[in-house]
Amino acid sequence: MDMKQHCVKLSVQPSRGLVDEKFTVLVQNLLPGFQLTIHALHQCEDGHSWEAFAHYTANATSIVNVSQDPSLGGTYSGVEPMGLLWSLRPVPGSKTGLRLRKMNVQTPMGVTISVYQGHQKEGFLDQVLLASVVVERWYMAPGVRRVPITEGRLTATLFLPSGPGPFPGLLDLWGWGGKLVEYRAALLASHGIASMALDYLTPKETGRMVDNDYFETAYRVLEQHPQILGSRIAMLGLSFGAGVTLRMAVYSKGLKLSCAVCINGSHVQPIDGPLEQIMTYFNKNVEKTRFDEDNQLICRDLMLPIPTDPSLKVDVGRLQCPLLLVVGEDDQNWPTYESAMDMREMMERAGNSHLLTVLSYKNAGHLIQPPFTPFTRASTFKSVTIPPFTMMALWGGELVAHSRTQEDAWRKTLVFLRENLYGDMKPGALFSNL
Repeated sequence: MDMKQHCVKLSVQPSRGLVDEKFTVLVQNLLPGFQLTIHALHQCEDGHSWEAFAHYTANATSIVNVSQDPSLGGTYSGVEPMGLLWSLRPVPGSKTGLRLRKMNVQTPMGVTISVYQGHQKEGFLDQVLLASVVVERWYMAPGVRRVPITEGRLTATLFLPSGPGPFPGLLDLWGWGGKLVEYRAALLASHGIASMALDYLTPKETGRMVDNDYFETAYRVLEQHPQILGSRIAMLGLSFGAGVTLRMAVYSKGLKLSCAVCINGSHVQPIDGPLEQIMTYFNKNVEKTRFDEDNQLICRDLMLPIPTDPSLKVDVGRLQCPLLLVVGEDDQNWPTYESAMDMREMMERAGNSHLLTVLSYKNAGHLIQPPFTPFTRASTFKSVTIPPFTMMALWGGELVAHSRTQEDAWRKTLVFLRENLYGDMKPGALFSNL
């Protein structure tokens, strides 16, 4: 059944939207029973191409609706409205160890959605193209302002929501990879929270790891900003950044957080001394690391068993603000689950467990990111240690379960932040469309 002369109609709505916003893919003017492949293609900023595809059969009304109809095969199966994004993977022939991350948040992530005749698996450039559209996925909603911050030795970027404010604030910390990573902070600002992405491992001013004063300086910048509510500031950290978040929330006299969010991190660390001492502690346990059958490095045993020595873990029993722990139970990089259970026990003994919320997800790995971010089970990772080293890190997780986790955890994280930052205030405009 040749459709080359048939006018197939493809629509994706909204064609411009935030990265955490669902879209609807609709293919019309087909013939009942017609077999087709819907293909997604994205070229990221480093020049590498990523693709996803799914096989469909038109129903009796000559339509395929990706939000309602099941994929019969491809990079995902079943009814998956956003499978064309979260199942994106490097195209055949790409180098190993790639990870898709948006570096310039002032431009959109462009994705070409195409329809091909038949159930195809490869060689899409040589196939019969029936229709194609380009969609834009943004981390910055209209009106969000990006403000580079350099005062006080900081290497940071502040994202301010649209409007006059004032807005609650948030410090956003990534992990061991260092560098200034902005996309999560930009997306949080698109949801009404003034967010500062902070490079604390490789800042331009020193080029080396910082001390507690650095985070207190960042906090003061938020606290004193005329468009930020100085009494309503949160801290969010992933991986090593989660450990720093816990450390500052408990021990810093210069921070008074309204709440904290920790994604796949641990409270295990020497509590006295600078951050560099934490690295030293991990290096002493380097013999606990191991490789899987694909020569991918597993680091989760570095901190196991969870120590009983109180000088080697943050005393979360002293925590005075609400804490949300997001836990991937298949995290192969950090002992996230064991750490969360120990923190729960510590807080129960101390009588402050009412401040703790744990979201724990089976078959989810380490890199829990905003919804529909392509799943990465393992990737090349360059350390910030001196000297630096590059390895193939195993993050863990399973494609579908991890993708479901990202969607659920993000939604609940936004609810947690709004409840604890806005309280009885009415949040500013929250953007669902561009």
